[in-house]
Amino acid sequence: MTGTARLPTVRALLVGCGGISRAWLRAARDIAGLEVVGLVDLDREAARQRAAEFGLADRFIGDDLDAALAETAPDAVFDCAVPEAHAGITLAALRAGCHVLGEKPLATTLADARRLVVAAREAGKIFAVIQNRRYDPNIRRLRAFLQSGALGRLTAVESDFHIAAHFGGFRDVMPHVLLLDMAIHTFDAARLLTGADPLTVYCHEWNPPGSWYAHGAAAAAIFELTGDIVYTYRGSWCAEGLNTAWEAVWRVTGERGSVTWDGAEGFAAQVVVEPGSPGHLRSTYRDVAVPPLPAGEQATGHAGVLHEFVRCVRDGASPETTAADNIKSLAMVLGAIASAERGERVALDVGRGP
Repeated sequence: MTGTARLPTVRALLVGCGGISRAWLRAARDIAGLEVVGLVDLDREAARQRAAEFGLADRFIGDDLDAALAETAPDAVFDCAVPEAHAGITLAALRAGCHVLGEKPLATTLADARRLVVAAREAGKIFAVIQNRRYDPNIRRLRAFLQSGALGRLTAVESDFHIAAHFGGFRDVMPHVLLLDMAIHTFDAARLLTGADPLTVYCHEWNPPGSWYAHGAAAAAIFELTGDIVYTYRGSWCAEGLNTAWEAVWRVTGERGSVTWDGAEGFAAQVVVEPGSPGHLRSTYRDVAVPPLPAGEQATGHAGVLHEFVRCVRDGASPETTAADNIKSLAMVLGAIASAERGERVALDVGRGP
């Protein structure tokens, strides 16, 4: 037998045809054996337009999810709808025997998130979240460096996210806009880099003078993580000038050195050569390189998540962004909001099973 064996087709129904669906469909068309069999939106015309844009005009187009599930009998549902709709869409998809890959956040409350995780487990189906920024090759490169042990045991992680984003639309009036809309990516990245779980958070949130948002465009938070790691977050959606990368700017400190990452391709790291002492106040350091990722480990954004999800549907494996794990990143967001509202340190109950 010659050539490459044909992969079994994974048939997916996409629900929610707003702007983010473009990123999903661009990634989906390059994945062998993935077929988008239909598009659903409460605004049928939005679904029709998105289908035409991606050459899918001959697929199912509708505004009723149950009817679409019955008509197309998909293997998976891609949930690109607004956060408030995620719980209903996920439950309907699981009842129909589908795997689910959804936009972040996986739910708007921890109670709903736990309910969905249980429902997926009982249905024997994959339920995962498209934390696409985990699949940036540069953050994978930094994680590999940290896992090498070059810095020794990790002690502190710091990230700064400062971007002046003039979106317009729903974000301008959204409560807790930075924490709810964007911080989950950065919080999830801290979990990826450290391999640690969040324990507590203290967060201060405010809306700076000159902000074009109605609420919560800036925040600072201190998380205690397992392994005695402290993670500090500073962020703003309305910081004009000297904007950071979308992936934020990072510093990670270990017992034997530190590394910085500019959120793009800039890395710098130093390790201790000779420890300081009372006679020599500061240690002596040596610059070290952050090695590139092996070619086979490269991954990029939405395509990386979709590739892994499709592979896991075929193989029966569990994807990295499974909701049973990603609920911890959601807990960080909701805990930070609760802390900001109460003005006090909040314990995060991520250890309790859903």
